[in-house]
Amino acid sequence: MLKKVQPKVWWAALAVLVVLVVSWGLVRKSKSNPEEVIVGGRVMAKLDPVPVKDPDAETALKISKIEDIFRRKKKAGFNGNVLIVQKGQVLYQNSFGFAHIKQKDTLTSDSRFQLASLSKPFTAIAVLKLIQEGRVNLDDSVQRFFPEFPYHGVKIDMLLSHRSGLPNYIYSFTDSIRHGKKYPDNMDIMDWYAKVVPTPTPYNRPGRSFNYCNTNYCVLAAIVEKVSGTGFGQYLSDQIFAPLGMLNTFLVTDTSSAAVKYRTDGHQFGRRLEKDYYDDVVGDKGVYSTTGDIYRFYNGLTKGLLLDKKLLDEAFKPRSFERNGIRNYGYGFRMHIKEDNTPRFIYHGGWWKGYNTMLWVCPEDEAVIIVLGNSYNRSTYDLRELLEVIHGGAKIEDIEKDI
Repeated sequence: MLKKVQPKVWWAALAVLVVLVVSWGLVRKSKSNPEEVIVGGRVMAKLDPVPVKDPDAETALKISKIEDIFRRKKKAGFNGNVLIVQKGQVLYQNSFGFAHIKQKDTLTSDSRFQLASLSKPFTAIAVLKLIQEGRVNLDDSVQRFFPEFPYHGVKIDMLLSHRSGLPNYIYSFTDSIRHGKKYPDNMDIMDWYAKVVPTPTPYNRPGRSFNYCNTNYCVLAAIVEKVSGTGFGQYLSDQIFAPLGMLNTFLVTDTSSAAVKYRTDGHQFGRRLEKDYYDDVVGDKGVYSTTGDIYRFYNGLTKGLLLDKKLLDEAFKPRSFERNGIRNYGYGFRMHIKEDNTPRFIYHGGWWKGYNTMLWVCPEDEAVIIVLGNSYNRSTYDLRELLEVIHGGAKIEDIEKDI
């Protein structure tokens, strides 16, 4: 009898042992990777800031001053959300006004804003990921991906740094070219440039000077689609949003119920602005997100979860010196530079159809400021007082005019 039972006992004991080993391994993994969580069956980075608990006198004073600044911004007409984080702790987070002014529905931290040109950093990182994988090179010409593109000598690094000299697509095409297509996408823009006669006049020769132009990032998004073989929004979701746990971030062209949930409207002079003819052209704009997700993006990016340090340093490297001054541009990021040409501030703002947005990073102070507005108001970009509070009272040069 013992001989008949013994194999079963051994198999049972072995099964128990396997379960214990696997369980121990999972526990050990969870302890060694506290920055990971599982959402929908996928492992994602946990990148949220933590609330300030029992702030010291200096921190409490900072918080009080920030609260006063935003009370005044609200009186000046600011309608939107704000998140300010320093050293991984939330100094301030609040919502002011309405998601849809006509409906008077109050904004919350879940409200999603069109980031306008603050979408450009996402496009830049998408391209740099393809470069990291060896699928794209910085010195590739646009013709490698779109042979009929009429502007020769334009390379990927020029598009990323706004040094291509390309004309703005918004002003490039007559009604006769646009006829029959109400909302063109990026591939339509590439096709129009290839076929239109005469070819729209470029702003400058490739590489000659910095000229901020949305066409650069429209073309980059088209290249991402061509190389990846998938839609730009899907690529962003798979390669950036999902891995960082950015569950509230979608492209404007995504009309699924999950994507349009909590989406706000853009307003100007108290009125909702209708969809623009070029709204479905993305890369230069088009990302909808929250303050929390934008923080996850920057936090994950700088923790090395998307790019290796060498390539990330390239994104934060100033590339335009034909004009003297502190303002400069890297790959998808604006910056104010110090005398040694390293960034003092890293930032990007945006404006599109009533939305005005700003991500401002102070590496020296380990501070991140995110301000998203959906009713156009200049106070979104006026950060000087905030920077002085965060830095500890030192005077900051006039920076609010530089969007």
